[in-house]
Amino acid sequence: MRGHSRGEETGPVNFGSKASEAMQTQSQPEAPSATPPEVFVQVSPRIERLRVLHVVSRLGTGGTEHGILKVISGLGEEDFEHRICAVRGTDTEFVNRMNAPARTYSVASTRPGLQFPLFRLARVMKEFRPHIVHTRNFGSLEAIPAARMARVPVAIHSEHGYELETLGGLPLRRRLFCRGCYAMADAVFTVTRDLRDYHSRQSWRSAHKFRLIHNGVNTERFFPCPERSRQIRQELGIPAGRVVIGSVGRLVPIKDHGTLLRAAENLVRRGKDVHVLIVGSGPELAKLQTSAQASASLAGRVTFPGESDRVAELLNAMDVFVLTSICEGMSNTILEAMASGLPAVVTRAGGNPELVEEGRSGWLFPPRDTEALEQHLLRLIDDTELRQQVGAAARVQVCEHFSLEGMIQRYRDLYLELAARRGLRKGD
Repeated sequence: MRGHSRGEETGPVNFGSKASEAMQTQSQPEAPSATPPEVFVQVSPRIERLRVLHVVSRLGTGGTEHGILKVISGLGEEDFEHRICAVRGTDTEFVNRMNAPARTYSVASTRPGLQFPLFRLARVMKEFRPHIVHTRNFGSLEAIPAARMARVPVAIHSEHGYELETLGGLPLRRRLFCRGCYAMADAVFTVTRDLRDYHSRQSWRSAHKFRLIHNGVNTERFFPCPERSRQIRQELGIPAGRVVIGSVGRLVPIKDHGTLLRAAENLVRRGKDVHVLIVGSGPELAKLQTSAQASASLAGRVTFPGESDRVAELLNAMDVFVLTSICEGMSNTILEAMASGLPAVVTRAGGNPELVEEGRSGWLFPPRDTEALEQHLLRLIDDTELRQQVGAAARVQVCEHFSLEGMIQRYRDLYLELAARRGLRKGD
């Protein structure tokens, strides 16, 4: 790999080391879980830009990966320089399609079996010499001890979602590893209170030691547009007058799209003129397509456009947004749908109740409860005015509490605050 200019380095900084704190039973208290007060700081004369290395398990299609791209783009290049590192490989097609605004590294081993990327991660860090390493989710957690080995000034870890196989709890070895790595980090945050409480329990770490930074959505990209709605429906061959019930996301078991198809099938049997639009790709696609084709009631009433970079347009083709996830971290697609003026009917799972205000911006139902979902949809199908009223309230809620600008500001404040503690930034 090519070297990079280090003109902004002008002398040693006392980085300190937190590795010795890794397995201590007690650690120094961090800031409370609420977003800390805004920190007004400016670039130290010694450093032109803060170098940030974002580390993920695998760089491919997913909410966390899209979130990284939003942060990089939103923070800009005046005060920050970004790189992305994938621990277990990259999806080249995704990287090319998204035109990632930062150079990417991969430390994946070609050898089969157990991966041990600690030293490969440390080598990347010694080359790029980041001021901040930010790891996301368990699959990238090895980068925290690697950052300490490479004497990176600031290490941050964040948790963004759940895994189906660990909903009941983490294995003991993994809990111990998380506890040790969390202690090495300068800050740990989650994107929902539900995730904060889960990881607090699993790592035996007080909840007040986790910060909270909600996701945000670009409300200028995602907004209601009737003209776009008519155009996309015509393009997809959806008959005029049908109520379109839609969902966006990876087609994987934890998303449980089968519940949506079963609810739609029952609605058609009740005489409701509905159409299902499921946007996304994944290992469950063939199974879902087979299920839809096998149902006489759903014949010609289900569309699978696949993975798409036109999510904003496709959301506009919907009348109601549904998320049937068995569990969820903080769903970006819920926020995008609400910003698009859609009423949201989602499972009472994970961070969903923190996004949808019952009866105002949408409704919640128990996971896998087809009948409950069906009842909510019946009410919305029969009442156009209610759909419009709830959809408008959903957009207002997102604009006020979950804007992309607000999220970017919170990331900026966190990076600058922790850099300042290491002498890399100074207050006004």
